[in-house]
Amino acid sequence: MGALVIPGTYILFELGKIEMLYLMAPLALLIIFADVSRLRNYWFWKQEIVRKIFSPMVRPHESKGDFTGATYILMSFCLTIALYPKAVAITAISFIIVGDTFAALIGRKVKSPKFYKNKSVAGSLGCLAGMAIVAFVVAKFVPGMTLQIALWGALVGTIFEAFSFGIDDNVTVPILSGLFMTLFINISQNI
Repeated sequence: MGALVIPGTYILFELGKIEMLYLMAPLALLIIFADVSRLRNYWFWKQEIVRKIFSPMVRPHESKGDFTGATYILMSFCLTIALYPKAVAITAISFIIVGDTFAALIGRKVKSPKFYKNKSVAGSLGCLAGMAIVAFVVAKFVPGMTLQIALWGALVGTIFEAFSFGIDDNVTVPILSGLFMTLFINISQNI
């Protein structure tokens, strides 16, 4: 949830798309460099301070040769900021942060039936609830985002969190919910 500082910075400091990318791209490149160093066991990864900082982020499946969630999420944040209007980017980025957190917490605590790739009904409902909260907040505080569009984005984000189709949900949720919200905005402006 600490990653909410990213969309928070974007809105509170009234940054433009380019300014936000100037902040995000170096951070994303650092994490990509650290992850590649980890995967290839390069000199950088062998430094004690680097291992202390980055090792706690590595999940068991990631230690077997995959990028960390941090790498995927920072790359997708940069893409989301670059591709979409500010209101859409803030909403889509907030969706993955809050929705994924709610899905994990509720999915692990509440017993419910499992479906696609061990996802749980409770986790997906938790994801939807988290994204709906985001929708209400951004509709109130982010100029250019309506509740209706944000709720459609929350639904799309929840679907892609549950059914990632082999792509990390840290990538699919912000990119695809942003795409659908942009389409919904364009359709609603042309009606």
